[in-house]
Amino acid sequence: MLDDKGYRPNVGIIIVNPNRKVFWAKRTGEQAWQFPQGGVKKGESVDSAMFRELKEETGLTASKVEAIGKTRDWLYYDVPHNLIKKNLKGLPYKGQKQIWYLLKFLGTSSNIRLGKKEEAEFDGWKWIEYHDPVRLVINFKKEVYCKALAELAPLLFRDQELEDVKLKLSR
Repeated sequence: MLDDKGYRPNVGIIIVNPNRKVFWAKRTGEQAWQFPQGGVKKGESVDSAMFRELKEETGLTASKVEAIGKTRDWLYYDVPHNLIKKNLKGLPYKGQKQIWYLLKFLGTSSNIRLGKKEEAEFDGWKWIEYHDPVRLVINFKKEVYCKALAELAPLLFRDQELEDVKLKLSR
């Protein structure tokens, strides 16, 4: 499902632990790391898509997280042409438009289950500093990660700490 500009509706999920570190996941069989994310199905609300993707990609249910906030509007990124999946080639596909969610983690490490190897989106995970994903994610996602993290940072940080996080995000 694409919008009239060629963007696929999608949700991005930032899970933060009590130490304000974020869940960082390794894509199966690759050295690429990212936040959980996934498409919104036809007729599905973005909130429903977020909880479905959360369960599919991390094994976490709604009872193991608390929604802190989400971005006000869609954030967009273009996918480089050479990385567009075969089934999307020939369509007017440009990339993703995402609503980003910030979730507080209420569970334990044992609640995180990435799924069976042959089906799992991720095969590893860790907690990292709030600002680190902007530096570590694949280049074409850096800007959208920066925008999402910067917009949601005031929900976790205040005063000088917030200014420090925003400065680190801008580097």
